[in-house]
Amino acid sequence: MEIYLDHTDVIFQLILHGGNARSLAMEAIALAKNKDMAGAQDALKRAGEELSRAHHHQTTFIQKEIAGEKPEISMLLIHAQDHLMNAMTIKDLASEFVELYSHVHAAKEAGV
Repeated sequence: MEIYLDHTDVIFQLILHGGNARSLAMEAIALAKNKDMAGAQDALKRAGEELSRAHHHQTTFIQKEIAGEKPEISMLLIHAQDHLMNAMTIKDLASEFVELYSHVHAAKEAGV
């Protein structure tokens, strides 16, 4: 069980793990482009793990609000949520890019 000093701790965890997930998703695309499909799949897996961590912190935040600890809506909170949603979108798109590159590389190898 995590202990948070205040809402800022949770917000920074969202930013941290969201940013890590986004970076790993972009890395997956670059690896797939360079024909490292195993590396791309690993990066996508790690991006998913980072998103799970972020989601855990987000759930903690939501549970606190339900319990009556209403956070002040700040630009930092909005930024954290934006960061997380952006990371989720990029991870989903990266999965599609990795699959697409897999087909492109297979077609090139087959001479198509």
